[in-house]
Amino acid sequence: MQQLEIFQIESPCIGVCQAGPRGYCLGCYRSREERLHWVKLEDEVKSKIVKACALRKKRAFARKRSQDPLSVDTPTQGSLLD
Repeated sequence: MQQLEIFQIESPCIGVCQAGPRGYCLGCYRSREERLHWVKLEDEVKSKIVKACALRKKRAFARKRSQDPLSVDTPTQGSLLD
């Protein structure tokens, strides 16, 4: 049984609004069509889009990490003497 959404699904926009090489926003990972029609969509569709965006983001970071393992979220330790 699926849980009913009680609250309105908020837009995942973080204000970056720049398309990447695959056509998805580099901030929220929505397609142009998903961004354009967001306000008109049913909450069930919005929920599916948000889940798809999370998967797209995960895949994008995995691709980037596989290309350059040191470029993504790798903290660097500074010297105590600097």
